[in-house]
Amino acid sequence: MDVPAAIAALLDSTRRLQSSLRQWSLLQISETEVSDVYVKVCTDFHIAVAALSSYNIDMSDVMSFPQAMRDILEGCLAEDASPQVLEAFQPRVRQTIAHLLHGLQSKQNAYQRAVRGQR
Repeated sequence: MDVPAAIAALLDSTRRLQSSLRQWSLLQISETEVSDVYVKVCTDFHIAVAALSSYNIDMSDVMSFPQAMRDILEGCLAEDASPQVLEAFQPRVRQTIAHLLHGLQSKQNAYQRAVRGQR
């Protein structure tokens, strides 16, 4: 599996999720469209986890990400769309994504060692 491509796709979809939340808060897209982006994030997440796991890299520290993000989104999208609602939920969204990014970054050295070991 192509780990860099999987990670890049995951990073891109998390950025799209944040963008879709901004659009939702401004009534530019529906909560269904935000949910569709979340599904893409989860798909990309599982592909990235599988790619890294194929190198025997432990991914347990980031496995809570999809559920944590789902919980945040359910709370946010249950409210009426507004910039104020987004502002209230944005710190948790950012914190959850930052935890994921930190977890992925911490795998970088293990991945590099695994790749060098296969050569």
